Amino acid sequence: TCSQSLHWMEPEPTFAEVARILRPGGVFAAYDYDWPPICNWEVERAFTELVRRVGEARKGSGTPPWTGRPRYDKPEHLERIQASGRFRYAREIGLHSRERGNAERIVGMALSLGPLVVLLERGLTEEDLGLAQLRETAARTLGNDEAEWFMSYRVRLAVK
Repeated sequence: TCSQSLHWMEPEPTFAEVARILRPGGVFAAYDYDWPPICNWEVERAFTELVRRVGEARKGSGTPPWTGRPRYDKPEHLERIQASGRFRYAREIGLHSRERGNAERIVGMALSLGPLVVLLERGLTEEDLGLAQLRETAARTLGNDEAEWFMSYRVRLAVK
């Protein structure tokens, strides 16, 4: 399995190694979660705005991604798996999990985004990037009480 990581891996050597270690009929799964979790429309809007601002700040900085390595677009994972020719069957499925969270958890999820942390370290402010707005919106709408929400996952399955 690859959890939230396939976008950092060079496709050809990765799929060659996966195919090498899988037995015939073995299954490879690569999954990513979608941002933001489904919890409250105002929080979702603030989180989406934060992601947009982070993307704009990264583009405008004129600097390469924080790792200096290529990043492969997640929506094209299935196509790359199929194009590798190393699997007899591949498809994408969607899954959802029911979870509980509060304002602190949603802000913590935002702070797990690598580009956000790098931009904050480079001197951009929480206000510049929309994190301050997310904090305020989450505190106002979710508070400290845990609410039910859903996480969505995209799973790419490939059978050798």
